[in-house]
Amino acid sequence: MTDNTPTITPGDEYIVFYQGGPYDGRDDTRISTDGSFDSELTVLAAVDGHEQQWVYKTVSNKLVGEQLQVTYAWDAPDSDSYEAVEERGEL
Repeated sequence: MTDNTPTITPGDEYIVFYQGGPYDGRDDTRISTDGSFDSELTVLAAVDGHEQQWVYKTVSNKLVGEQLQVTYAWDAPDSDSYEAVEERGEL
């Protein structure tokens, strides 16, 4: 079996795509510090004045040209609780 994980060098940028949870549909650019990409990201954000942590885990990665793109999916059990605005009855 071969390892199909793209290789990058320290200092290379890669694009992050978020799926699900509070960051659904957002993207970000990160820099590799050790020649790899993160298998898990913890995103901090304030909701109603309270800081919360949301965990996203790698679900896929691919090279597009020379640019690495990594998709992360929300890991609800490992994250702080989250209630979408549309579910709060505030809309």
